[in-house]
Amino acid sequence: MTVGIRLVLGPAAYQAGMDAPTGHEEEDCWSRWLGQGRDGGDAAMRARMEAETAAYAARVLGFVPAPPGEMLDIGSGDGLMGWAALSRWPDVFVTMTDISPALLAQARAKAARLGVAAQCRFVRAGAETLGGIADASQDVVTSRSALAYVADKPAAFRAAYRVLRPGGIMAIAEPLFREEALSACLLREAAAQTADPLLALLYKWKAAQFPGTRDAMEASPLANYTERELLGFAKQAGFRGAHLELHIDEREVPPRGWEAFCAASPHPLAPCLADILARDFSRAEREIFEAAIRPGIEAGQFGTASRMVYLYAHKP
Repeated sequence: MTVGIRLVLGPAAYQAGMDAPTGHEEEDCWSRWLGQGRDGGDAAMRARMEAETAAYAARVLGFVPAPPGEMLDIGSGDGLMGWAALSRWPDVFVTMTDISPALLAQARAKAARLGVAAQCRFVRAGAETLGGIADASQDVVTSRSALAYVADKPAAFRAAYRVLRPGGIMAIAEPLFREEALSACLLREAAAQTADPLLALLYKWKAAQFPGTRDAMEASPLANYTERELLGFAKQAGFRGAHLELHIDEREVPPRGWEAFCAASPHPLAPCLADILARDFSRAEREIFEAAIRPGIEAGQFGTASRMVYLYAHKP
């Protein structure tokens, strides 16, 4: 049996929270992942991901027909959407929200370095409520790889609707991880039907990073939704004139160093492969796994597939 290996290209992070950052906050899983976990310390991979995420941001902002006065970004992370908006619309005022005090502090420091601090506000707030943001105060609400982590997605759409002015626009780009979870489930089923030890090891790896059973998949905020459900959540919240695009991009992955590959993880809540190998694999299993996978990683023989949903709609 041939098993395809898919390497997920990283999302930014978001769940729920409150309050503003106070200064030198400790790192959390979100800031650690954006700092190094996303690329495993591989400079070439970081450059490719930065180019890809910049393209995501440009596409989201391209849905906005006119320069907004005020924009709010949900799950702002390191400020990707905010900096792109300020570059595109020099007079816009951007409110960045996230649950990570460390990332908000980093974004605040960067705003000062860029000389745009007077045009930025930083709020620790959860997507489900957007606490601290006034009703009908925003012209645009954006999100890029943030709502994927939110358990109550309908509440997040309602919160976005609440803070938008009439005629305001919500524009988002969110990854779909359901296929990754389905692949893990299929590996589990295949491993149960064959004596091939590699399948069981591949399943052990993937199940540590994504839901590995059908029940776990349906219970996971990362994997229990489809693009059609995102569209439904927007309509249920009251949005109108929705447009959705599903982009599926398959491509080859350039050769990578084994150590950097093992140090990376597909999303902030997933352990890296190095931790999985140390924690869940015996020495013999690690040897089998590395012998099978490492040559292909270092030779650039595996591909990747990214699935991104672009959705925009307006508040009547």
